[in-house]
Amino acid sequence: MPIATPAQYAQMLDAAQKGGYAYPAVNVSSIVTINAALKAFSDKKSDGIIQVSTGGGQFASGQNVKDMAFGAIVLAEAAHRLAEKHNVLVALHTDHCQPAKVESFLKPLIAETARRRKAGLNNLFQSHMLDASELPLGENMALSKDLLKLCVENEIILEVEAGVVGGEEDGIDNSDHPAEKLYTTPEDMVAVHESLSDIGRFLFAATFGNVHGSYKPGAVKLRPDILKNGQDAVMKKYGASAEFDLVFHGGSGTPLEEIRETLGYGVVKMNIDTDTQYAFTRPIADHMFKNYLGVLKVDGEIGDKKQYDPRAYLKGAEVGMAARLGQACDDLLSTGKTLLG
Repeated sequence: MPIATPAQYAQMLDAAQKGGYAYPAVNVSSIVTINAALKAFSDKKSDGIIQVSTGGGQFASGQNVKDMAFGAIVLAEAAHRLAEKHNVLVALHTDHCQPAKVESFLKPLIAETARRRKAGLNNLFQSHMLDASELPLGENMALSKDLLKLCVENEIILEVEAGVVGGEEDGIDNSDHPAEKLYTTPEDMVAVHESLSDIGRFLFAATFGNVHGSYKPGAVKLRPDILKNGQDAVMKKYGASAEFDLVFHGGSGTPLEEIRETLGYGVVKMNIDTDTQYAFTRPIADHMFKNYLGVLKVDGEIGDKKQYDPRAYLKGAEVGMAARLGQACDDLLSTGKTLLG
């Protein structure tokens, strides 16, 4: 099945909201990681979201190019072709894009979708994330409005964020922000609704103590009730139709009971990156330790080509990452719920 159309993506989000489940949104940076994501979704009969960050796009473009938008286009085009062999719906999304990178990342990708649409092709990406949480809320919403209007013209859903996700990921370091910035207030959630709801559909990453990375139990203080309080405030003022489609950032390492609690508060998408990175790398490390003399030419020996052939360990990496993403499908209750039946 090709990548989801805008209409199918909207159906995915509606089904998750109505059914009390969410989709894993996994970051990729190569064909191998795309295949790992597609394997997981297919094996679990779960629809899902594949996303590309600015750093992932830059990496994919090659060390001599380092063009984040170009690399994202390459990965997205590869995903469009590879997804044709899988019988689940998959949407493509871009992760955190800060205001300074809008002109060099988001707008070229939106323009590429516009070009494809004129040629009668599906959108390149179905949604994009603007992370303007570094700005005061008023400035954040002003920029969000402008981008949402551009997205709506091309049937793209914009994800916005108010509040800050802690920790560091892909060069974005929020580890020094005050603790109160990690929690979106009900007043902020009402302001987001009032700013954007009349323009078009959007996803909202409200923060409730989320932190990028993986931490030992007890190190991160999540407060899922923040989401409930914010949803309640918005729906009390504007009715049930005002309920947000929420996004859970920093899903790696989160206890299952906290993941499940957020599903009842309107979370339809959970980002996972750190855990899948580890699950990808762990089998490679295992291969290297077990086949040390084969992967290296030690003391003048010739090694073992079968062991240092990248395919020998990348196949294991694909399987390892797919297994961890499959666990996320189970955790988020999306397993077996593909809209393709």
